[in-house]
Amino acid sequence: MSKPVHEIRLGLIKARIWQKRTRSGLRHTVGVVRLFRNGDRWQESTRFGLDDLPVVRMVLDRAHFWIYAATTESQESTSH
Repeated sequence: MSKPVHEIRLGLIKARIWQKRTRSGLRHTVGVVRLFRNGDRWQESTRFGLDDLPVVRMVLDRAHFWIYAATTESQESTSH
């Protein structure tokens, strides 16, 4: 399994960004999880409560910015 190229975490909310080269060029995908403790083990969920949603939005905004910056940097380095 491939590793994400970047992770963003705010509190218990985490976004992972994966990168894949395709015929159309570089593509990114994002997965978002909420961390929670079940006994003595940390686990992840893709379900979010009302109070999680503003943090999910902030994490996704940061993921969007990171992907945009990485894509712009990649395009600039291939055009020179």
